[in-house]
Amino acid sequence: MHKYAIGVVGASGYSGIELCRILAAHPAVEVRFVASDRWEGATVRARTGIGGALGALAYGPNAQALKASEGCAVVLLATPAEASMELAPALLERGVKVVDLSGAFRLADAAAYPRHYGFEHRRPALLGTSVFGLPELVDRKAIASARLVANPGCYPTAAALALVPLLRAGLLADESIVIDAASGVSGAGRQASEAYSFCEVADDVRPYKVLRHQHTPEIAQSLARGAGKAVRLTFTPHLLPIRRGILSTASARLAPGAGPSALAEALHAAYRDEPLVEVLDAPEQVSIARVAGTPRASVAVSAADAGFDPGRVVVVSAIDNLLKGAASQAVQNLNLMLGLPERTALEPFPGVSP
Repeated sequence: MHKYAIGVVGASGYSGIELCRILAAHPAVEVRFVASDRWEGATVRARTGIGGALGALAYGPNAQALKASEGCAVVLLATPAEASMELAPALLERGVKVVDLSGAFRLADAAAYPRHYGFEHRRPALLGTSVFGLPELVDRKAIASARLVANPGCYPTAAALALVPLLRAGLLADESIVIDAASGVSGAGRQASEAYSFCEVADDVRPYKVLRHQHTPEIAQSLARGAGKAVRLTFTPHLLPIRRGILSTASARLAPGAGPSALAEALHAAYRDEPLVEVLDAPEQVSIARVAGTPRASVAVSAADAGFDPGRVVVVSAIDNLLKGAASQAVQNLNLMLGLPERTALEPFPGVSP
């Protein structure tokens, strides 16, 4: 089988490690280089236990990623947004396609970056050409033909998978949607700070970045594309004392004239042919344990036709934030860009870390 040469930059972060773990078992790619300033000089096997040819690679510095990318078909960037904003255009100029796991190219409006990401976007022209890579909800042909794919964030993935099919079907009222979501600590990356130490996180659940989380405009953009118009929303993230996983609970109102049974029908119709998204019978069945360590998502919906708030809709979804929220979704996009079956190397799944 022909093997495509690829590279991974930011390979020492949690998402980067997951990328390497998946790609080590990928039958159609050859990882030519891995880059990490943190682990420069060490081998992948020494740091992660990953074996084979990929495990024998030594991490090079990020500054040498451009040189190392020569001959690569695609490079995956598991780097901070500001780093991706500089590296992705340079790779594209060399004819190398890019899957970017940061938020650098997810938002269509460059003016949103100073407020939500804290920097001016210096490559606004690329925002109009990047493709938002959520395969179950966007045009796969667009992903396949893209030079730059913006891999969705973890919270936006969970929210969009739950809500977009209902919005597309016109089943939700034109009122504000409230999304409460909770993530494992790995969603914060490898931060060495007091707030994420064991003693601070264990036995506690707390909200963070209330009304100012950087994923809010991405969620709004995804829902607006599904609805065909702007959608009002409130998003509140929470930190869970677990390693990985996201549980997202969204509350909305049923559109006038819509019946509760249409909600589940819309989810089933949207995901009937999507093996990586399972539609469950009731929100109570959705759990992080069901999807942690897998590239799958779970989703379920319920609506009140009586009681204290008739017409209330609650839709719950769960994903692994490091997999469907990052690395495995990036490999879905990589496979599409290379013309390979989308789930190559994702079924059966090779394992997880941490």
